[in-house]
Amino acid sequence: MRWRKEEEWQELILELVDRHWKWVVVLVWVGFCASFLITKWTDIHVFNLADTDDNMRMMQVRALLHGQGWYDLRQYHLNAPFGANIHWSRLVDLPLAGLILLLRPFLGGAGAERWAVAIAPLLPLLVMMGSLALIVRRLVDRRAYPLAFLGLFFAGSTNGMFMPTRIDHHGWQLALLALSVAAIADPKKARGGLWLGIGTALSLAIGLEMIIYFAVAAAVTVVSWVIDADERERLRAYAVTLGGGTAIAFLVFASNDNWGAVCDALSPVWLSDALLGGALLFGLALLSPGGWKQRLMLAAAAGAIIAAFHGLMWPHCLQRLEGVSPEVDKLWLSHVREARPVYRHGWRIASLVVALPITGTIGWGLLAWWKRADRELLRRIIGTALPGIVAALLLLWQTRTGPAAQMLATGGAAAILWFLVPKAWTSDKSLIRVAGTLMLVLIGGGAVLPLVLRYVPDDPVTADSRAISRANYLCNSMWAYGPVAAQPKGVVFTFIDFGPRLITVTHHNSIGGPYHRNGEQIADVMNAFRGSAERAHALIAKYHSNYLLVCPNSSTTTIFRAEAPKGFYQQLAHGQVPAWLTPIDLGKDSPFRMWRVTG
Repeated sequence: MRWRKEEEWQELILELVDRHWKWVVVLVWVGFCASFLITKWTDIHVFNLADTDDNMRMMQVRALLHGQGWYDLRQYHLNAPFGANIHWSRLVDLPLAGLILLLRPFLGGAGAERWAVAIAPLLPLLVMMGSLALIVRRLVDRRAYPLAFLGLFFAGSTNGMFMPTRIDHHGWQLALLALSVAAIADPKKARGGLWLGIGTALSLAIGLEMIIYFAVAAAVTVVSWVIDADERERLRAYAVTLGGGTAIAFLVFASNDNWGAVCDALSPVWLSDALLGGALLFGLALLSPGGWKQRLMLAAAAGAIIAAFHGLMWPHCLQRLEGVSPEVDKLWLSHVREARPVYRHGWRIASLVVALPITGTIGWGLLAWWKRADRELLRRIIGTALPGIVAALLLLWQTRTGPAAQMLATGGAAAILWFLVPKAWTSDKSLIRVAGTLMLVLIGGGAVLPLVLRYVPDDPVTADSRAISRANYLCNSMWAYGPVAAQPKGVVFTFIDFGPRLITVTHHNSIGGPYHRNGEQIADVMNAFRGSAERAHALIAKYHSNYLLVCPNSSTTTIFRAEAPKGFYQQLAHGQVPAWLTPIDLGKDSPFRMWRVTG
């Protein structure tokens, strides 16, 4: 009787989880939000925007609210009066600007900004969590979706993109990717194609970081049609929304600078590709010959046409999309940590990043095996798994794919838990029931490795690494910028990574930021600190700079110390200050050193 009552209670709970799944998602989202807000409370309070892109996003929103044109995304506090060419769009500015306008009457300007940066990243988190729930409901079991959130709880790289103060575009791109992958899993063909096209168009409007995954999604949609002619409904809906949605996104969100044939954002390059691709795919869906061989030949011909068009029409976009010069790549881009393969980040970080993607890949494979008898479901499982598997493989190229790889792995992890935990729990031996269930939850949820690593001694912290961490933290603080902001307004020549933060929390202007379209400014700043004092003087004068600002021991200085030991920065570090610089007293505890340019 006791076992029967327990089974009845389990069935009742599972029924409620299924029937009220949307409310469950919202409640779990609220829990995540509360946890994130508590974790980042101090950063919210002191307006600590730790990433350069978060600071730049805030400046873009401020410019919009102060009347800068909708299609003018140049940042005029950098490289004035020409401005820095920023390749973003206004789409991600909208929720942030809306929150500031909504909160300003109640909290004032500073308070509205502080709470806007706390709330805005949590909005795409809800979209992402709802999409992950749909993936699991559609492919694993309608009641299994909470298990995906267990894996998400330990997806550190993914969660970092949704934390309060993380107001850049990555959270929205991850949310749209999850929405699009959920569309692949949708058994309703037309609806799935519709949402895949919409998700693709909106993501392209934000940026091209996810374009590889959307190319995989497009290939999955076409191959599904080749295998099954009934998939023409999905293909037709996808074709219409891809072409039409991308055209609307371009007209509404493409900046003035993106109306040129640029390769790194939604521009005439990618718009023409989307329009041609949408037209060809719509034609395939209309024709839909009866034999799979004929459909394969048509699909191959369409792919060849798109590839030939792109190569012949836009040959300059066949190489690296950033389009930076070899000099800028050598001086700056090659030093960007997230652009390095995961195995170059040390075994501890690499293990934490890849653990969940590996688990998810195994889970997708097992799910495909368990559901192999249902060919239509099997096809959707494989199509849904592929973007995540591609993201995991791309970790061998760049670590920046980690958030997508972890996010898309949660569906596979949920499958492992849903099918294997009951097997352990039904064992006759209590030890197997408890220990086996716990181990599966830890492994499938991605928790086992973080827990194990807590008991593995950290590598010894050197004096240099301790000094670098301290300098990075202090030189991002509002407190440190107070004395800098107290100086009369001027142009501050400083490290590339410091430009966005400087213009966000002071009234000064600067030279540039870590944005590849501004290669000349990046090269000039890097060369100034690497070269002779005379060369630095010329480059600083080129931008009519009033001040020079450095943060000793910060990460950027390690490049100068290692690659230019006799350069200008090292001269300053050793007290060899040229006569055309006059020191400014920022206080004895300031992490900065600042000079007025007097000659």
